[in-house]
Amino acid sequence: MAFPFEAHVAGLGMTFYTGKMFPEKYRGRIIVAQHGSWNRTKKIGYRLMTVTLKDNTEPVAYEPLVEGWLNGESVWGRPVDVLVMPDGSLLVSDDYAGAIYRISYKTP
Repeated sequence: MAFPFEAHVAGLGMTFYTGKMFPEKYRGRIIVAQHGSWNRTKKIGYRLMTVTLKDNTEPVAYEPLVEGWLNGESVWGRPVDVLVMPDGSLLVSDDYAGAIYRISYKTP
């Protein structure tokens, strides 16, 4: 089943979260790197989103996991792909900034 993201978000890389660093609610969700729009009047994307599946088959909801590469209409990064590391952290490649970010979660 397809999931209707907004037009021009450019979801490029995706993976299932199999780690244990982030809270349990993220386990089994799909993490999507949204590269972002370039030809919209109001920019969109430039973030990591999670997709929740019902019965591991049907996408039923999605929400932001990491945002901040888009500040108003100013872009400083464009996520391309995401990889779950053995410790449960995420590596995110960014072809705009020429960087790879390691994203981790620390319980408050």
